[in-house]
Amino acid sequence: MKDLKRVAVNLKERSYDILIGFNQLDYLPKILKELDIGNYAVIITNPKIKKLLQDKITRPLKKISLGSNFIQVPDSEKSKSIKYLISTISKISKLDIKKRIFIIALGGGVIGDLAGFVASIYKRGIPYIQIPTTLLAQVDSSIGGKVAVDLDCGKNLLGAFYQPRLVFSDISLLSSLNQRQILSGLSEIIKYGVISDKELFDYIKHNYYKILELDEKVLIYIISQSAKIKARIVSDDEKEQKGMRTILNFGHTIGHAIEAASGYSKRYTHGEAIAFGMVCATDLAHSLNICSSKTLSQLESLISRVGLPVHIKNPSLSRIMKAYLHDKKFISGKNRFVLPLKIGKVDIFEDIPEDRIKEVIKRRIKRK
Repeated sequence: MKDLKRVAVNLKERSYDILIGFNQLDYLPKILKELDIGNYAVIITNPKIKKLLQDKITRPLKKISLGSNFIQVPDSEKSKSIKYLISTISKISKLDIKKRIFIIALGGGVIGDLAGFVASIYKRGIPYIQIPTTLLAQVDSSIGGKVAVDLDCGKNLLGAFYQPRLVFSDISLLSSLNQRQILSGLSEIIKYGVISDKELFDYIKHNYYKILELDEKVLIYIISQSAKIKARIVSDDEKEQKGMRTILNFGHTIGHAIEAASGYSKRYTHGEAIAFGMVCATDLAHSLNICSSKTLSQLESLISRVGLPVHIKNPSLSRIMKAYLHDKKFISGKNRFVLPLKIGKVDIFEDIPEDRIKEVIKRRIKRK
């Protein structure tokens, strides 16, 4: 497997590898045989991905005589719901007769979150692997074991920590993505640069056009660097009990509120919401004298240059604030924000005045 880059997530008995390469799915049978996680794969995906990738996934499974079946859910954030959680588990239970079932999450973040949560609660936990098919999933949501579904009042409110046995990121699977989907993933990569790696931030600044063109060499580099950063943080603080993993939430407090306030519609992708959330968080940090105007300018410039939003049009401020109040990052009634000190370094701040938060969001809302 010399053509695959390996990043280890070190969690003792829950350790696993992130494997990154180009057009390398033929290695899957060997890897699954070594993992020995079951003899029947339930592949959770959506209709579009099944149509594109069915043969690419099932052909390697047949080489080692693994049975498989697809369960499809809609291509929408609304698949991360109680409705689809229950229906997916029900379908798995009907397949689960004299088999050692494991789950393959084949898709983006929605599929990974739903499939991982199903795996975590079915029979008190069965193995699953992630084969992420979006840039966003390859650099973020497939790594770290946070699995969840949404409730009407907020995102990811019903969930668990449940680690996959493998993350297999084949960047050839990104070829079907449109530019908006690529940008959604690029938003999370920019996040890694801000929280931990100025060199990565600068690399994006000088190579973003190659990322949008899906340059193989550039993609392998930024995906590997992002995976290393997240793997290191997750290995040090798997369940967000030490405060280290919290920095991964940079941009997510306001970003998740934007998604919830818009009803998880396609008005904003996850990455667009997080990009806006990062700018708001940095603007907030600047207003509190936590970071310099240069830091705000650097982030705002990069996000704008790549084509992500630094302003949003006509959202309901009251809905955003209502969704924000349901954020999981509140501790004992106090809000928590990850705010940048400079590019490459952030810290966690609590109990920021609500009027400051509202003021920052309000001035970044554009009216028609």
